[in-house]
Amino acid sequence: MLRAARMTTSPKNGSPGEIPGAAPDAAKPQPRRVTVPSLGRLKREGQAIAMVTAYDATFARLVDEAGVDVILVGDSLGMVMQGHPHTLEVTLEHMAYHARCVRRAVQRAHLVVDLPFMSYQVSPEQALMSAGRLIQEGGAEAVKLEGGARVVEAARKIVSAGIPVMGHVGLTPQSVHEFGGFRVQARDEGAAERLRQDALALQDAGAYAIVLEGIPAPLARQVSDSLAIPTIGIGAGVGCDGQVLVMQDLLGLDDRFKPRFVKRYAELAAVVRGAFAEFAREVRERRFPADEHSFAGEVRPAPDAAGYGPA
Repeated sequence: MLRAARMTTSPKNGSPGEIPGAAPDAAKPQPRRVTVPSLGRLKREGQAIAMVTAYDATFARLVDEAGVDVILVGDSLGMVMQGHPHTLEVTLEHMAYHARCVRRAVQRAHLVVDLPFMSYQVSPEQALMSAGRLIQEGGAEAVKLEGGARVVEAARKIVSAGIPVMGHVGLTPQSVHEFGGFRVQARDEGAAERLRQDALALQDAGAYAIVLEGIPAPLARQVSDSLAIPTIGIGAGVGCDGQVLVMQDLLGLDDRFKPRFVKRYAELAAVVRGAFAEFAREVRERRFPADEHSFAGEVRPAPDAAGYGPA
């Protein structure tokens, strides 16, 4: 958050009251911002939290205008934007760049940015420096890190500097090689108990919310009920305090990928592919651009090259 009384300074022009990186009209009266305290209030009131990923200004604006509570600039960009099979090649610079793109478009939603692989695992001090960069350079309002007991001290260090931290336990994608793939976690009681303790440890370290990913639904409900802070599920059942989906999955932009936990709210892959094909066909048939897409008028003679304007 770090937005006391909305008196901030834009990195672009230094104007008080502006949201860093936001559109030029951001100083006008805006809808009430979603904040760390308001997310906690939603849990206490039993209202579910909606979170969606975004990686660029165009889609971030649409997500924000739709009334989604939280926008996550996830390191999932390594897969859906960069084309990698996992998130491990994403860097802190990548995250800051995409965060800035999103920040410029967001007026209401709470903005969380992932700490990528190896930007926080070395030491709590490294974690704090990385989190600080995402706040200063990316306009993030909070950071998210993966893991339980082994990242508790990193989370505590970041929180001690006044930077909100969202945790992430269960199927943590940065541990894909340790897990042997993207597999449901905590299926036996020993692993389930470790996950429960990890969630409590993150809460005790000051985390304000925790993502529960790829765990059995009954366990996710137990963890959610045991915590004072919100849980946000993905592949963890309806018992969490909120839900998150990757934007490309939600919109059906990749019709080759449909895991069980994803519900497609649109089937845009065919629509987009069809639009591109129609454009290419009209160009080849010289039906685009038509007259209504062209500028009319005669070309005027150039001014006298020897002069400096009208005589």
